[in-house]
Amino acid sequence: MIHQVISDVTARIRERSVARRQAFLARIQRQAEQGKTRAALACGNLAHAVAACSSDEKGRILDMTRANVGIVTAYNDMLSAHQPYQGYPDQIKAVLAELGHSAQVAGGVPAMCDGVTQGQPGMDMSLFSRDLIAQATALSLSHNTFDATLLLGICDKIAPGQIMGALSHAHLPTAFVPAGPMASGISNDEKVKVRQKYAAGEVGRDALLEMECGAYHAAGTCTFYGTANTNQLVFEAMGLMLPGSAFVHPHSELRRALTAEAARRISAMIPGSPAYRPLSEVLDERSLVNGLVALLASGGSTNHSIHMVALARAAGLVLTWDDISDLSDVVPLLVRMYPNGPADVNAFEQAGGVPGLMRRLAQEGLIHMDATPVFGEMQDYLSRPALVDGQLVWQPVGESGDVSVLSPSGSVFQATGGTKLLAGNLGRAVVKVSAVAPEYRVIEAPARVFSSQHAVEAAYKAGDLNQDAVIVVRHNGPAANGMPELHKLMPVLGNLQKAGYKVALVTDGRLSGASGKIPAAIHVTPEALHGGAIGLLADGDLLRVDAVNGSLDCLTDLSGRTQAEIDLTLEQEGWGRELFSVMRRAVSSAECGATIFD
Repeated sequence: MIHQVISDVTARIRERSVARRQAFLARIQRQAEQGKTRAALACGNLAHAVAACSSDEKGRILDMTRANVGIVTAYNDMLSAHQPYQGYPDQIKAVLAELGHSAQVAGGVPAMCDGVTQGQPGMDMSLFSRDLIAQATALSLSHNTFDATLLLGICDKIAPGQIMGALSHAHLPTAFVPAGPMASGISNDEKVKVRQKYAAGEVGRDALLEMECGAYHAAGTCTFYGTANTNQLVFEAMGLMLPGSAFVHPHSELRRALTAEAARRISAMIPGSPAYRPLSEVLDERSLVNGLVALLASGGSTNHSIHMVALARAAGLVLTWDDISDLSDVVPLLVRMYPNGPADVNAFEQAGGVPGLMRRLAQEGLIHMDATPVFGEMQDYLSRPALVDGQLVWQPVGESGDVSVLSPSGSVFQATGGTKLLAGNLGRAVVKVSAVAPEYRVIEAPARVFSSQHAVEAAYKAGDLNQDAVIVVRHNGPAANGMPELHKLMPVLGNLQKAGYKVALVTDGRLSGASGKIPAAIHVTPEALHGGAIGLLADGDLLRVDAVNGSLDCLTDLSGRTQAEIDLTLEQEGWGRELFSVMRRAVSSAECGATIFD
């Protein structure tokens, strides 16, 4: 029996989306009615499409009874999460060739890493890369020579962008093929400790670099529960990949078997086959809510309060922050992964992984078991893959293998989910509370107002922040400078909290799944550049951040004030940022997905 609030939120998403969803499905149906689009190409079109292929490959692609799978890859060899994808296309092609089918790399999409660009100019383009990747995915598939799509992508903006782009070709069966996390390095507690010591000037750069290289040390995703791993958990919960495939190690035999199986299954689902299952049938309001519930129950990345709104719109669905907040009120926290706890994603996988979480959610009536996944049925997503005598099988997941990481039946870590909506005279914002201790969830203190995280860091080093304070960082919204993540603030604010001060953050910028113990009202909308009240604040204004009752207010009278003006030229030009001016002008608010698409 589905929980009433889950049912109600799903119903209102469906009802408010009727016109948009119908238009989306009508467009996809028109594409589907064209049949095998490769067959409609002119001879010259086809010749170009197969010119570089071997004779055997040409024969299979030109045989319209065979499947040709389009691969959209985010491979590059400098980013750990995407480096394992190097050999995937060859493996997929070899598997399909044995079945008489073919695959082609339809295109590559950019894959930038927020870990590399934190605090750097590149971070100002990071959020916009999601919509750029959506466009690149759509362009990759625009040759119309494919019968199905496999998406090779994992990290922060990449996987959401790929699914948004793939939804423009949602008449095709579509699945993600994950690559998995790196092995665990140093502990997350040690990582935070060294970063805070460096921020306080207690250790030098050499010690910091040694620690960071010990944490990020091999191929695969970073092991903390940030946006990349949240993508994988949420998209598996939505049924967009094989059950239990998100967190299998990149270089294991099980990972190779799962990649091969995804290729085999997708090739059997092409238009005209009895098993045909297009993406448009998979990604609906039920799968969307399943993903949101898994996000909240796992304490996932706050970036998904933006990404899920944007990808919902790409599927013709209208999702709001109120929906997410209402779900959070009834979805308990069932997972403890850093920053919500000391364990990493490998410990979560050992405890039962996504299937273990899905089993718990199903027990509580919190997911739609009648949703339609890419492969099989939702019941299959309560099973874990394994190799038995060299054969890939799925086995029902049992109780939690580690009750400190994945809650056992009848137990929860917290009664409500990890994300809460704040609203008040400063606008609307999102706060992640799953890692914030109860005594820090309501902060009332004077404002200290800045326009960049670098200015906050400088003030801290000068000893100017030793006080109870709500740190305000404004003019960091999507339209101002691309809404960079502000992770330079976390060691600073963490040290202030550790010193006994009451501190909170209010910003129209972003954090992510790596945000932790500091109450942070983020994604404030309207942003300062668009006239938001955050642009009226001054040092000393009394602010209240209440993550218990969901309010965000200035207790000082702001009447008669004018918006602070700031020259953003240096944040909008150089290092390629000038090329994204059209996006800054067109981007919607964070609450509407911070997207350039309608």
